[in-house]
Amino acid sequence: MFTGIIEEIGTVKTITRGAKSVCVTIGANKIFGDLKIGDSIAVNGVCLTVTDINGEFFSADIMYETLSRSSMTGLKSGNRVNLERAMPVTGRFGGHIVSGHIDGTGTVSLIKKEDIALRYTIAAPPRIMRYIVEKGSVAIDGISLTVAEIQKDRFCVSVIPHTANETVLHERAVGSSVNIENDIIGKYIEKFVAAPQGITKQFLQENGF
Repeated sequence: MFTGIIEEIGTVKTITRGAKSVCVTIGANKIFGDLKIGDSIAVNGVCLTVTDINGEFFSADIMYETLSRSSMTGLKSGNRVNLERAMPVTGRFGGHIVSGHIDGTGTVSLIKKEDIALRYTIAAPPRIMRYIVEKGSVAIDGISLTVAEIQKDRFCVSVIPHTANETVLHERAVGSSVNIENDIIGKYIEKFVAAPQGITKQFLQENGF
């Protein structure tokens, strides 16, 4: 589990492509304090498992399912990426619940400066827009952000200078593809409501409420 608070920006060093998979090696600095092989790390919001650590680099495999749902398929050597280690039990929940399981991609359709902030408009397909709620949470390239406005096929987020400068979001331009993870709570609620028995007192009790 992650929180969407980016720890640092890493740099893709090498990419080895298989028939339907990718092995990526990423250079970083801050995250190596307690990073171990087998740990989870979010790379542009995508939860990956560390398979090798060598000095200031770590490697991870990206499977076909992940490539098909995210912007990782276009990853190139030299690209900078957002990095976040999994949240420790003793950590602060600064963002929102982020699983690192990408729902799909969106496209930056407009970037507008609003005083000190930057307002990003992201065009997204219906399967993503159905879970976007005004003033709700969304993870864009792994960054926990608040939805400022919703339109039919797009939504807006307002980004403070610190977030823009400490992540790769400031490198995104109109037309850029971004990874989107919807708030998982909304998806669970939809699943429960759609259950044959609906939400009843008995259902809530059986599920610990």
